[in-house]
Amino acid sequence: MSFAHKTKSSNLHCRSLSTIALGVACAVSMQPLDVSAQSSSDVIEEVVVWGRSLQLLGNAVSSSQGVVGYADFSTRPLARVGELVEVVPGMIATQHSGPGKANQYFLRGFNLDHGSDFSTFFDGMPVNFRTHAHAQGYMDLNFIIPELIERIDFKKGPYFANSGDFSLAGTNSMKTYDSLERGFVEVTAGSGDEIRIVAADSLSTEEGSLLYALEHQQTNGMFVLDQDVRKYNGLLKYAGEIAGISSQLTLTAYESEWISTNQVPQRAVTSGQIDRFGFIDPDLGGQSHRYSLSGRFKFGEWDLTAYASAYYMSLINNPTYVLNDPINGDEFEQEDKRVLFGGSLVRESRFDFMGLEAAGLFGAEIRVDDVQELNMFDTRSRLRYGSVREDSARELSLSTFAESEFALSENLRLTTGLRADYIRFDVEALRAQNSGTDSDALLQPKFGLAYRLSDSLELYANYGHGFHSNDVRAAVNRINPVTGENTEAQDILVEGRGGEIGFRYDNLKGFNVTLTAFELATDSELVFVGDAGTTEPSDPTRRSGVELNAFYSINERLVIDLSAARASGHFRGLPDGANSITDAHEVVAAAGLTYVGTQGITASLRVRYFGDAALTVDDSVMKGNSTLINAGVSYAAGAWEMGIDVLNLLDAEDDDIAYFFESRLPGEVEAMEDIHFHPSNPRVIRAILRYSF
Repeated sequence: MSFAHKTKSSNLHCRSLSTIALGVACAVSMQPLDVSAQSSSDVIEEVVVWGRSLQLLGNAVSSSQGVVGYADFSTRPLARVGELVEVVPGMIATQHSGPGKANQYFLRGFNLDHGSDFSTFFDGMPVNFRTHAHAQGYMDLNFIIPELIERIDFKKGPYFANSGDFSLAGTNSMKTYDSLERGFVEVTAGSGDEIRIVAADSLSTEEGSLLYALEHQQTNGMFVLDQDVRKYNGLLKYAGEIAGISSQLTLTAYESEWISTNQVPQRAVTSGQIDRFGFIDPDLGGQSHRYSLSGRFKFGEWDLTAYASAYYMSLINNPTYVLNDPINGDEFEQEDKRVLFGGSLVRESRFDFMGLEAAGLFGAEIRVDDVQELNMFDTRSRLRYGSVREDSARELSLSTFAESEFALSENLRLTTGLRADYIRFDVEALRAQNSGTDSDALLQPKFGLAYRLSDSLELYANYGHGFHSNDVRAAVNRINPVTGENTEAQDILVEGRGGEIGFRYDNLKGFNVTLTAFELATDSELVFVGDAGTTEPSDPTRRSGVELNAFYSINERLVIDLSAARASGHFRGLPDGANSITDAHEVVAAAGLTYVGTQGITASLRVRYFGDAALTVDDSVMKGNSTLINAGVSYAAGAWEMGIDVLNLLDAEDDDIAYFFESRLPGEVEAMEDIHFHPSNPRVIRAILRYSF
């Protein structure tokens, strides 16, 4: 996945391409490419487009929003699909179990678990799942084929009226290519018996284009227990006109099954009972599928988006081994089966307000999560022998928002916004006491100022309210399904308030930098804990920090990028020394150096630093920091391109993630509190061969 895609700049039309081209740049700027003056004798030049070099001065609302895409991620080696979000500065994606489930995400001092406060949209369709059997806001990106992502637009903080649930820390929107300039077949062979095949092409039709792609991946991984991954992906996209209406339709199909090695206790490795990459329970793993159809239709100033998705997941887990049941063990299965559908209608317009130039955004959204199976079973060797939960839930959300930007002067812009969200739900639980119906609503104001100090420098100030929803079972739970004890019903919509100041500097010659200072407070970080089948509330929190992001095109062939963030977070209302937010990493940094040569050579070197983190509220147990280096090089000659990626170049013995909790291993007389960690993969080497046609 490290190839830099390049395209000759002659005879290009302004449309999206599978290769990085001048045509992409003109599509971004919405200006036609003038090819009338070109002739066959013109000198053909290769053009590489970097998303982070796109001009945002005078357009951005905050210093922490931006665009990445094109060569920004086509040139970087990816260890897993979830790392696509790492192109968002300050974002980290790790994993604590098998490759088939959603990643663990970290941003702005948040341990986002599987996506609780960071949202992703794929061609207009929300990826995060509400009231999920394993984790609230579950954001599984495994159905995405990375080579087809054209660009990612990201925003951080609760300052944007069109950003709703799961967007307190940030949100990103992934857009696939509409068509490919050249089709391709790519084969990857790597360590751990990895084989990956991707094929994609486009067909021109009378009214548009049809893009199709297929992906298959299988691997046993780098752990003692073979992962036995079998993944299949397909995508079909039409872009063009339907009955004279500008339209995009995207159909995806994803299926996967896997065996996983979850986090393991430090004491088992120290004693020599298992290898660092060993396992305790050989039965862990799962299977999942997701079939989705999304569409976007343009009617003048109106944009209509609609989507529907059918999803299933079965996940076998066992974090505590034999803590609760020394005879059968603590293994359990989580099952989620649902249909998700909804859409939005948005209008953008320009108008005059009391003599001021203004731009307006108005929209409404509807979403329905119909979860037919929301289950948790006791299992032994993957066989069910008892029920903890057998629930179903139906969740309807209605949202409306309005945002206006006013040009108060030639250099000063004011943005005001207001968003209203309403959720109504019904839960039918295995235990009748945990069934019920309820609703909740929330109003969220947004404000922003942008001041153009010079042609190259713009200052920003932002403030806003946002929220994340919680598992709707939290609002009607009366009985803890594991212990049988009484529980207290919790709120569904949890509000957060944030603000930031910053600047964006762009010399318009290939160098730009942003600096942002932010603060974010939440009323609670209450989440539904799927591993326990119940809800655990937390105290209110406050986080503050600073982010620095820079991009420099040293010359036409060499670019460097850097992002660094430091965030400090604590529970509010608790005494010092007992108020640390666990698993919240304070320091994150990443840097990359990329060379795209004239003789077909492309090379990339990337470094990612993940600071230490408290694993207990009193900082008595800490997780160490992590530094990983990835490298890739490729050579293109005619229609063929070959490359080598090396992940974890220095073979560092780092951990992807660590927790501190109580567990009991088979043969142990009593339970023990211990660090449970999931190691980063050792050095992985991949050979890649691509043929373009």
